[in-house]
Amino acid sequence: MNAGWSDLNKRIQLQIKKKDTFYAGIDTLLELRKELMKEIMCFKELLNREDFNTMPFINAKGYHNKTIAYSLYHIFRIEDIVSNSLIGKREQIFFKDNYRERMKSPIMTTGNELIKQEISIFSSKLDLDELYQYISDIDVSTTQLLKGLSYEDLKIKMNEQDEKLIKSLDVVSNDDNAVWLIDYWCDKNIQGLIQMPFSRHWIMHIEASLRIKNKICKS
Repeated sequence: MNAGWSDLNKRIQLQIKKKDTFYAGIDTLLELRKELMKEIMCFKELLNREDFNTMPFINAKGYHNKTIAYSLYHIFRIEDIVSNSLIGKREQIFFKDNYRERMKSPIMTTGNELIKQEISIFSSKLDLDELYQYISDIDVSTTQLLKGLSYEDLKIKMNEQDEKLIKSLDVVSNDDNAVWLIDYWCDKNIQGLIQMPFSRHWIMHIEASLRIKNKICKS
């Protein structure tokens, strides 16, 4: 893991645990996300459209066996579900602003169920400009949510109603590679969800995307 990002992530976890440093922890989280967003924007500046569908590590074990387009969609699709449906108790931006049609996405799930060439085919169908607009909209929405949280909110735990809601929305596939997500999220409180997917999840997939980008650029 990038040392700077790792240090920021560790600081976030320490700061949000204590009431007197909670808001500093939120500021640190937003600082980390700002750093990672710079990398996301660089992909669009440096790469051509076909590069976003490329899978140079298709048979590898790890997050780098995906595509950059898939990774970006996946990060922000999950964040939309978690921040809006689970924490904010409001409609997802994906549905509210008609992003499935706008992005030309063949799925409305997190994409965990896709494997190998399915990922590349999915990636090639996405409207990249609309995907980037979705990324921007989710980032703004989550930033507002995080700034509005209090230390006391951290202990709010997801419950059976949250689980039923996510299942009813059909935003997580029933495939074994995906369905575990519902239990994973609904077993956590808001503090746990801040740790994953609002920070570490970004780091893992963006580092994987950087590995893909570097391989493409070398070629």
